[in-house]
Amino acid sequence: MNLKNKLLSSYIAFEDHLEADSPIYDLKSKAIKIFENEGFPSKKMEDWKYTSLNSLLKTDYSLSPKKDHAVEFKDVKQYFLHDIDTYKIVFVDGVYNSFLSETTHDKMDVCLLSAALSKPKYQPVIEAYFNKVAGNDSLTSLNTAFAREGAYIYIPKHREVEKPIEVINFATGNEAALMLQPRNLIIVGENAHVQIIERHQSLSENAVFTNSVTEIFAEKRAYVDYYKIQNDRANASLIDTTYISQEEQSNCRVHTFSFGGKMTRNNLNFYQRGERCDSTLKGITILEGKQHVDHNTLVNHIEPNCESHQDYKGIFGDSSTGVFNGKVVVEREAQKTDAFQQNNNILIDDKATINAKPQLEIFADDVKCSHGCTIGQLDEEALFYLRSRGIAKKEARALLMYAFANNVLESVKIPELKRRINKLIATKIGVHLGFDL
Repeated sequence: MNLKNKLLSSYIAFEDHLEADSPIYDLKSKAIKIFENEGFPSKKMEDWKYTSLNSLLKTDYSLSPKKDHAVEFKDVKQYFLHDIDTYKIVFVDGVYNSFLSETTHDKMDVCLLSAALSKPKYQPVIEAYFNKVAGNDSLTSLNTAFAREGAYIYIPKHREVEKPIEVINFATGNEAALMLQPRNLIIVGENAHVQIIERHQSLSENAVFTNSVTEIFAEKRAYVDYYKIQNDRANASLIDTTYISQEEQSNCRVHTFSFGGKMTRNNLNFYQRGERCDSTLKGITILEGKQHVDHNTLVNHIEPNCESHQDYKGIFGDSSTGVFNGKVVVEREAQKTDAFQQNNNILIDDKATINAKPQLEIFADDVKCSHGCTIGQLDEEALFYLRSRGIAKKEARALLMYAFANNVLESVKIPELKRRINKLIATKIGVHLGFDL
């Protein structure tokens, strides 16, 4: 039985456990029909032209863990931002782990989606927000159909969350191969501020395939600072789809750090639904071996007087493959839009590959929009200059690579996270840089 048929058969049993009066019962039924009709995306589709799922779909995944697997904090401490206090929502093989988590209902909700879906007091919020910005493509629909658990974060208006929120999904390897489908719903109220760090981490070399969907709603003047840390093992694959709906004067920033995993696909979609919105999309990708990362971005400028800024840096070694497919759409009503999109890449080895496709679709006539893409190698003159100053070749190359990516790192607003990313970059490029930010 192939994976599609296995999922469809499993949904029949899953559906039996749903309450008919569930606020998302009808959504799930419609979603599984979309997936049944469309199946998994293929390279015949323009948006998936450079990324194939064929190798993943041949694996016989378990769709839920057969038993709980204990995880101790000392074994996973390195994956937390443990040098500062944070709220934590932790899942182990798709199951909430209360021992590793620190949630709250004190003047805001940092808790579980399953609780929000099942308790009547949350029903008005679920009906107002759940699946309201998510698309109806096949993978998002598959996630919607099986949506059961994930993070539920509700920040009321005028509330500034005093410490970051970590959302971490661990896969233990207790199954030979496991498929996970977390669903996150995040609502940030008017004039509220929040910082969130998301991570998917395998703890073994067993195969894991994660199809994650996150919906973020930023109300008027809300500030959302979101970080995605992707530094997984060689047999871990991730399709991470995020939808962000912005209202007037909101500011949403997403940084994506992709350093590891077999295959990673990041679908990041911004919809600016009010004037004077500000959207920031930045990323650093450093790959080796046969790793594959695909960044697929969309910024839809719907209202006038808004800004967006995209800046993605990629460093590709060995036989790794990178994809950047970025699109900026400026609607007819979105006059005075200021949109910037840039993708710069360095190929360290001859067998490394980058496929870049920056796009602008502009229907307004009073805008300031630009995009660009570069693909090249390290500057030999700069390398010669550093070596002439007594710096060894390996360290000189590392310094140039670090300088190439540093302007993205500079905009990280959490100092402890910035230091962590700095060390990850040093590890990936194989040197001790001798300084810390």
